[in-house]
Amino acid sequence: MPFTIAIDGPAASGKGTIARALAQRFGFLHLDTGLLYRAVGAMGGDPVAAARALTPEDLLRPGLRSAEAGQAASRVAAIPEVRAVLVDFQRRFAVQEPGAVLDGRDIGTVICPGAQLKLYVVARDETRAARRAAELGVDPTEMLAQLRERDARDADRATAPLRAAPDAVVLDTTALTIDEAVARAVALVEDRLSAQPAP
Repeated sequence: MPFTIAIDGPAASGKGTIARALAQRFGFLHLDTGLLYRAVGAMGGDPVAAARALTPEDLLRPGLRSAEAGQAASRVAAIPEVRAVLVDFQRRFAVQEPGAVLDGRDIGTVICPGAQLKLYVVARDETRAARRAAELGVDPTEMLAQLRERDARDADRATAPLRAAPDAVVLDTTALTIDEAVARAVALVEDRLSAQPAP
């Protein structure tokens, strides 16, 4: 059975950076599931129809990393019909050989509850805002307000709210460099891989 790593957490906590690094280190496939929702939000029109029509090429659209696309993603992600359409896409991706890393907000709780490793990546609000503001070249105070608004919407939605799975390992990146955070995640993966039964 392929090895699946589920990484959840709020925006700008470092989960995407960690996910990409783990996929590269272990030769696994990587899916930033937020891009699915960002692409659906960017497509406009009826979100459910957009989700049904989504193709891998849509994930390459320019502008999907913008703050506006992030807000649009959070809004369409609160629509249960949109989530239902995209769940199958994510679950199929998660069981591909040789293994997969998925990062998002409901991977360990909804998409891949049986993942061999679940990480919940967090950081202080101010740290996350400073990171995202530097990345996008915007005002950190404004970004802090946007992140808190998005966190509240993601945590309060009725379908698949943002929360840690009961068996997730919490990784706080507030005081860690990227290399330190990745090193801790790599150690966790290696530990779980070594515990896997031989094929």
